[in-house]
Amino acid sequence: MSIGPDGRLPVTTSTIYDAPLLIDGELRPASGAATFDVLNPATEELIGRAADAGPEDMDAAIAAARTAFDTTTWSTDHGFRASCLRQLRDALQSHIEELRTLTIAEVGAPHMFTTGPQLEGPVADLGWLADLVDAYEWVEELGESEVMGIRSRRSARREAIGVVGAITPWNFPNQINLAKIGPALAAGCTVVLKPAPDTPLIAAAVARIAAEETDIPAGVLNVVSSSDHGVGAQLTTDPRVDLVSFTGSTATGKKIMVAAAETLKKVFLELGGKSAAVVLDDADLNAACFMTALNACTHAGQGCALTTRLVVPRENYDKAVEAAKGAMAAFAPGDPTDPGTLCGPLISGLQRERVEGYIALAVEEGGTIEIGGGRPSGADKAAGYWVEPTLISGLDNSARVAQEEIFGPVLVVIPHDGDDDAVRIANDSPYGLSGAVWGSDLDRVEKVVAGIRTGTLGVNGGVWYGADVPFGGYKQSGIGREMGRQGFEEYLETKSVASPA
Repeated sequence: MSIGPDGRLPVTTSTIYDAPLLIDGELRPASGAATFDVLNPATEELIGRAADAGPEDMDAAIAAARTAFDTTTWSTDHGFRASCLRQLRDALQSHIEELRTLTIAEVGAPHMFTTGPQLEGPVADLGWLADLVDAYEWVEELGESEVMGIRSRRSARREAIGVVGAITPWNFPNQINLAKIGPALAAGCTVVLKPAPDTPLIAAAVARIAAEETDIPAGVLNVVSSSDHGVGAQLTTDPRVDLVSFTGSTATGKKIMVAAAETLKKVFLELGGKSAAVVLDDADLNAACFMTALNACTHAGQGCALTTRLVVPRENYDKAVEAAKGAMAAFAPGDPTDPGTLCGPLISGLQRERVEGYIALAVEEGGTIEIGGGRPSGADKAAGYWVEPTLISGLDNSARVAQEEIFGPVLVVIPHDGDDDAVRIANDSPYGLSGAVWGSDLDRVEKVVAGIRTGTLGVNGGVWYGADVPFGGYKQSGIGREMGRQGFEEYLETKSVASPA
């Protein structure tokens, strides 16, 4: 990405962005100067060309990360790391408007979400991590003990795990890139980031800012974009990589586990979801349906933790359908640059075909499309990857559209026959990432919360997202936790040491 004469990133959407690799502190093209095009999902216009790395580029990045970890004081100089994280936060914040423009153009992310988890939130969270580095108890004294006549003083030390291979998706690239880079660097690891082929430009922008405006040493942070998923797969098999942190589909997560098993490297996996919003019979039905519909349409439904099953009392089923239908009518897809837009475009034509295939499947399964189901009309939607917010009724939880992750603005309404049945339906899924519970009797709500097997839950509209809140799933939604203290500790090893007392 080119930086203008004033030292700032260009802000006009007419700019064709250039996204180099960052390897061993150097911003450089891919081998052979190969590039691939990046399109604006709202307009299908060319917005940038990213370096298209090959295996040799990834090999160089891994080597740089390994050398930086093994030969520098990065992993042991806690104060320096905290300082670098604050530098990165401040540098990113100084470019926030340019990064916002790029995020909207590349991701199709609605402007309103760039003030939160699409950009500003994760940038600010780097400061929370820096504070954690300063306050963290790196050595825990365990006291003295005598074993077989030998009295020893023991301690447990926390140390960086080593080289981290971070593989990230396209839906919330700033949030997920920084949720991996930040804790890994805070822990003292070195990183090779492989961003999704759909969103390499924003990763390259962060890389450039880190390289040119912080004291992060060469080799500590490397960013390798490629149109070839096999290049990212090198991170899962290379013995120089100690941990793979992956966010994406459950199917790919399973392949990563298999590949990583050969070298027994640690894996962190944040995978798919099919989260249920459970509405009890004493809940505010209209509020629950409105908020669930809003959630399902957020960023065109392209979020793993969004609630995409609305589980309502059977006796209130028709009312719930009408309430959700009315809400979804208000969330028509719109220009992501408009601060009032909630639902933008899908990321690509391939993703739109996937979503449309599931909508057709819902009809084949006997469901009714209550609203949406097609592409929005109008000259402003003649190009771009648009799908209308879609509400499906008439199916039970065994339907494929109720079981499988769609990743589009599609909500399925499912009836339940009481609290226990609602919990059963919520848990009748291979996933366990998130969800919601709505009800007035807090004792009943708590029983339902305790019964649902997911990693995060919101009660009556409560929002769990935050730098200090661990995020991850049960079952096939993943292994480990990202964010919070628990997410930071994913990147640490424990070393127990004893010496004569």
